[in-house]
Amino acid sequence: MPVLEVNRLSRDYTTRKETVHALREVDLALSEGEIVGLLGLNGAGKTTMLKVISTLLLPTSGSVRVAGFDVVAETREARRCLSVVLGGERGFYNRLSGRDNIRFFGLLSGLSRHEARRKGDDALEQVGLGEAADRPVETYSKGMKQRLHLATGLLTTPRLLLLDEPTVGLDPIEAQRVRDSIDELRGTSVAVLLTSHYLADIERLAERVVILQRGSVTHDLPLERLLERAGAAAEVALTGAGEPPGEDRLAEAAQHSGVRVLELVSRGTAEATWSLRLEVQDWSPSSLRTLAALWPDSEITDVRVQPVTLETVFSDLSRGDQGRPP
Repeated sequence: MPVLEVNRLSRDYTTRKETVHALREVDLALSEGEIVGLLGLNGAGKTTMLKVISTLLLPTSGSVRVAGFDVVAETREARRCLSVVLGGERGFYNRLSGRDNIRFFGLLSGLSRHEARRKGDDALEQVGLGEAADRPVETYSKGMKQRLHLATGLLTTPRLLLLDEPTVGLDPIEAQRVRDSIDELRGTSVAVLLTSHYLADIERLAERVVILQRGSVTHDLPLERLLERAGAAAEVALTGAGEPPGEDRLAEAAQHSGVRVLELVSRGTAEATWSLRLEVQDWSPSSLRTLAALWPDSEITDVRVQPVTLETVFSDLSRGDQGRPP
């Protein structure tokens, strides 16, 4: 049985002027140990979906089950099986230590004093806050507070963990620490549904990506298959001085399917410079030979290889969505 079952879920908001269809017959399932990324532009329905799953908002139609419990008919049971981590710097008692905070929230969740101590200590160690557990929270960095939020979410060993923007506002080192803590949940009994505008979070953590557009699921694919939709493996940018690659070389490259010339810009200054952008479909021997044939005899001042990322694919899909009627 899936940990999360969303079946034909719809949610409408009715105002005096119109009815807004925030979700339109959404289907989704998560199994234990899965980390699934939920993507969508602002207004796509991500927040509404999280609110319905977490029992904070009633659906207009359809159903949601968490660990087999219906979030409407069996709200209390469903809540016991999930945790929601919204993050941010608020929500804690700053003069208390991290350990005191997490034990307090454990008691509020229904744990006994013994369980709150044991599970609280385990959760703090899990997110890398063991050594800082007895420091006042007011001395914690923003990233440490975010990890404390995550530890609080893991305190009751939920079947489903909902994470909303877990690394927002964090520096690269703290963001990676949060990602490492989330990554450790892979393959455990916990299913994770992760939303983030930082696509690096989704790309590094999610094994599956669900894309919401105008309230509907348009893609539900393993990350690798979604990246394949870009039709390329990487973009190569060459910058040089002197004579750029000749038209004959560019024409020859156009005959090979593995490499596509995107743009050649020449700047006719006293010290002539040029830049060439190429798209590599795949890293095959044929593609490498084509690149070698294109390589100019003039001086190369810079070479950059940018692998195709989830951001590239998502941007392309989003541009297509913006042109469609609601």
